[in-house]
Formats: sequence, structure tokens, C-alpha cells
Amino acid sequence: MRDISMDRVNKTREQILSIIESPELTHEQKLTNLACQADSLMEVLNLPEGLDELLNVPIDTKCICDLSEGHAPIRPRYIAPDYEKLMREGCSFLKLTPPQDLYEALNNLLIFYKHVPSVTNYPVYLGQLDELLEPFIDTVDEAQAKKLIKMFMMHIDRTVLDAFAHANIGPKATRTGLYIMQAEAELEDAVPNITLKYEEGVTDDAFAIEAVKCALRCAKPSFANHKMFESELTNHYVIASCYNGLPYAGGSYTLCRLILGNIAKRSSGIKDFEENQLPYVMDIMAKYMDERIRFEVEESGFFENNFLVKEGFVHRDHFTAMFGLVGLADCVNLLLQKEGKTGRFGHDDNANDLGVEIMDIIDRFNQNHVNPYCEITGGHFLLHAKVGLADDVKVTPGTRIPIGEEPEEMIDQLLVLNRFHKYFPSGTGDIFPIDLTVHKNPEFVLDIVKGAFRKDLRYLSFYSSNSDVIRVTGYLVKRSEMEKLDKGQAVIQGTTALGLGASKNGHILERKVR
Repeated sequence: MRDISMDRVNKTREQILSIIESPELTHEQKLTNLACQADSLMEVLNLPEGLDELLNVPIDTKCICDLSEGHAPIRPRYIAPDYEKLMREGCSFLKLTPPQDLYEALNNLLIFYKHVPSVTNYPVYLGQLDELLEPFIDTVDEAQAKKLIKMFMMHIDRTVLDAFAHANIGPKATRTGLYIMQAEAELEDAVPNITLKYEEGVTDDAFAIEAVKCALRCAKPSFANHKMFESELTNHYVIASCYNGLPYAGGSYTLCRLILGNIAKRSSGIKDFEENQLPYVMDIMAKYMDERIRFEVEESGFFENNFLVKEGFVHRDHFTAMFGLVGLADCVNLLLQKEGKTGRFGHDDNANDLGVEIMDIIDRFNQNHVNPYCEITGGHFLLHAKVGLADDVKVTPGTRIPIGEEPEEMIDQLLVLNRFHKYFPSGTGDIFPIDLTVHKNPEFVLDIVKGAFRKDLRYLSFYSSNSDVIRVTGYLVKRSEMEKLDKGQAVIQGTTALGLGASKNGHILERKVR
């Protein structure tokens, strides 16, 4: 174990005291933040040489971000349990028998959620809810079913206190899926996030229109290109956390991100960036991720001791890892500037072509890097277009066009995006605030989804320009809750603070309305 400097210990003490004394944090949020501080003192990984100068530096020079996973990972970052097994067999550890009616099915899920860990200490995947609950929907009458579903969704919002909790519905229409969307449109809660797995010709248009109407009320569900995800991750994939495509009954060991704009700052020009700086940083981040994975598998004890593994709700060989990135637009624009060339990402062919060139380099590196514990994805990580953090300043999410620079016509924006979505099986997405007039014509949004998915876009999100619930990046917050927090009042969900930071630093409230 490495020596820990007194400066770092003193800094951690100050952070612990600030957490304890904070009037803006609930008891649950204080416990979570204190646990993260304790973990930050544990230096148990054999870190690659050169990591410190890329990781532990100010945000304007940081090239690798570890996303607050801590130095002693006690569980995988994202866990996607086999909830179908829970419905078939129950759970011995939690003393749950297979449910016989809707009451018992909902009760089993709510109990189980309390015992599914993640980097947030809350479950990031809540299951394919329509398929899980549809077999029980006729055990009560329709009015009772709707009431129970609504209470279930409300319970999740009030107890799973993190907006990265994510449920799936679709691609086929179900009454349960319809009841869930009706409840969410009425509740207008930020949790859980929801994705509709959509496939033209499989997803009924009437069902998809209900999804659009719901999204215009509460920013969910988002639309995932089911055919695309299924071809890459098999039919047993999940959408978890923000918009992460992951293997079912597994998940992701870890996620780190490259900050491409800052890597470009280290470069003298495009050639230096592509041949020296980017490969150097990618190599260190991959080695860092390898070490994190090694510790989780070989030392943490999670895969030997946790009931989720022992009872087969997750399988070690169903886990992979996510090789993330942000700031492609920042990177391209800076490199062109260093070369004395004109063009802006999202608007010019030479800029967009450079973006594709950079993504091809990252993709080739990932395909050549092998991790022995990522068998489910052929020994490789999955690329992930990471969203921003609350303290990101002048860092654009993933491969998105910067806010305020969106093309005038939506079709032009979509034609840029379709060049980049193909790289990211573990998630990318784009967000469109929609003008109020679209409430009268939800078919307009569905036509966008159909056309975009035909062009191999992966994931799209919409919300109304006046909605209280808005999509920050891959998660949801309420404007009203951000306003309360900005006044120094405590709010129930910790992710509201992330949304508030993103509103100030990432200008999320200034997106072009379509």
C-alpha cells in the first residue's frame, strides 16, 4: 500500500467536515459522500507510471478522469441483475419466493433494489419492467393495476435517490408499459430514467406515440435503436445508468474517460496528437482500467461473496468495461486552430472528417487492447461517449455538437451525429428540446425517430421546452428542484446537484429548441 501524504489526509479531513456540516445534503447523501471520502484514502492499486500527471490535476489540464470510483473498488461500477430469475425463482438470500400476483411482484422488486450496489450505491438498472410485470397484470383489475404501477413508480422516485437508476420497456407494446408511461406523465418525477427499445415494424405506432407524449411531459422515455443494440450485444442487453448498453446479468467493471480537448492541448498539431499524445494517454488509461478490473476480480471478494453472484443473478463473465471519452468537438476545433485551418465541428466537412479520423484511431486502439476478464465482449472494452460532470467547464459531452452551435436545421445535426453513433455500443445519445406546438403533433417526433434509426443513429431523447423534468445529459432532473438547491435548500436526489452544476457550467438550459 502506498504512503498517503499528510496534505492529502488534511484535505480529506476538511472535505469530511464540509460534508457533515452541509445544510444542503440529506442524511442519505452525507453517508454516500462520506463513504467516498473513506475510499479515497485507500491506495491499493498498482497504478501505471504517468497516470498521476494525467489524472490528479486541475480540470483544464486533466486528460483522464476516473469518475469518482475510488482507489479500492469493492464492486463493479454498473450491475445489471437477471430480474427474470427473481420472478421465476425468488431469492434465497432475501427470503423471497416467486411472486404469484402483481402485489408480490412489485414487492419483490422493491426489496431487491435495496440490495443491488453500484458506484452510486443505488441500482443503475431496474429491469425490463413491462416484460417482468406483464404476466401479473391480470391478477388485479385494470384500475387497481394502474394504481399499483403508479405507487411503484412513485416509491422508486422517493427511495432510489439517484437519477442514474434506469428502467427499460419495449420493443413490443404491453399494457404494463402503457400504464408505466401514463403514471410517469402524471407524476412528472425525475427517477427512474426510462428507455423505450424501439424497432420500426416491431414497436406499434400507437405505443410509440404514447411514449412521445410521455417524453414531452417528463423527458422520458428515451428511444434506443433496438435493432442496432441487439446486433452488437445480443437480445439480452440492457440500457442502464445514463444510456449505457450493457450485457444482461452482468454489467461494467469500470468506466474511465479521455478528455480529448485537454489531450489536444498537449499536442503541437494533428500529427503529434494522432501519433504521440492520444496513443500515450489511451495506453495509460487502458492499463489503469486493467488494474481496476484485476483488483475487483482477484482481490475485492465481490465475485466470491456477494449473493447476486452466488445465486446467479449476475455472472462474472458477463461483465465488460467502458472506455469513455468526452470533448471530441473541443479537440477537433483546437487541432484545426493549431494547424491554422478553418472549420468547426458539426458544420464543416474537414472538421467532421477529422472527428471520424480520431474516432477510428480510438476504435482501433480498443480493438487491439485485450483484457482477460472481458470475455463477454471478445476481450475488449466497449467505447462509451461519456456525458459531462457538474464541474466540467468548456468540456462538451461525448461527440455532441456544442450547445449554442447546433445547426439551424435538425436534419443537418442528425446527419453529423450518424457518423459517430456507430462507435459506441455502450452508449451515446443526443438530446432535443421540443417546441410546445409539437404537443399537438407527436407524430412529428416519431417520424424523427424512425428516420434517424434508419440512418443508424443509436439513441435519442426529447423533452418539451417548458417541462419541469429535463434531461441533463443521460439523466434527468427537475428545474424546480435545481432552483431549491440553488437557494441552499436540501433536495431528495443527489443528482440534482449534478444538474445544477451542468446548468451553470454546461449551459444545458440553452439548447436549441426544435
